[in-house]
Amino acid sequence: MSIKRIACLATLLAVIPALSGCWYAAAAGAGAYGGYKMKEKGYTVQSPVTKEKGDKQEDKEESK
Repeated sequence: MSIKRIACLATLLAVIPALSGCWYAAAAGAGAYGGYKMKEKGYTVQSPVTKEKGDKQEDKEESK
């Protein structure tokens, strides 16, 4: 094998594990953004996920 080919293989083997960490960071960022947008719309993280009720909605449901 030539020196150039060995250098290319070594570079490839070094870069692949470094890129795998980027996928974790991208997935975490997408999840955080989704959670932020859900919180803006009134949802909370629970099991099961429910939407927070406003004071007006609670008053109407209690009177039923």
